Amino acid sequence: MLARRQTGSAGFTLIELMIGITILGILTAFALPNYSQWIANTRVRTAATGLQNGLMLAKAEAVARNAKVQLVMTNTDPVAANVGTVVASTTGKSWMVRLYHSNGVYTASDFIQGRSNAGDGANTSLVADQSSFVFTGSGGMSPIPAASVAINAAGTGASRPLRVTLSPGSAIRMCDPALSIATTTIGC
Repeated sequence: MLARRQTGSAGFTLIELMIGITILGILTAFALPNYSQWIANTRVRTAATGLQNGLMLAKAEAVARNAKVQLVMTNTDPVAANVGTVVASTTGKSWMVRLYHSNGVYTASDFIQGRSNAGDGANTSLVADQSSFVFTGSGGMSPIPAASVAINAAGTGASRPLRVTLSPGSAIRMCDPALSIATTTIGC
């Protein structure tokens, strides 16, 4: 008697493959809106964190140099060549840190650091109560604000706007304006 050889197929049938692709498509359709929102929220956080870091840098440089240092929010390219011609804007997407001179005359040697937030996306915005922040050699603000100064960061498609605040005592903090400070430490 001849032994019969059994041929088994290895792999997937066309039906199994089509079912797998359909399930993958359905899962992708559910995940895509959340992914887009996550990207928008990340851009808002990047813009707010960048500005918060710039304010901390300006304060630290003022203390280290024992001199007045200014952070200017701007839409001008924040490079040393523009240190004397930078235009302050309460809706500036970029910032520049420079030594502060009350006479308004600046040279490239006054430039400390700048950051362009243009890479955070055209749909991300920063809106501040003021466009310029001057820190003294003791780390305080000059002039001292009567109340906390707020810089709001938001974005199209983002579900979580953020706020950077500077208190009259020069404390720099990022918080969520949708939450209360009374209920959580990340609230405003």
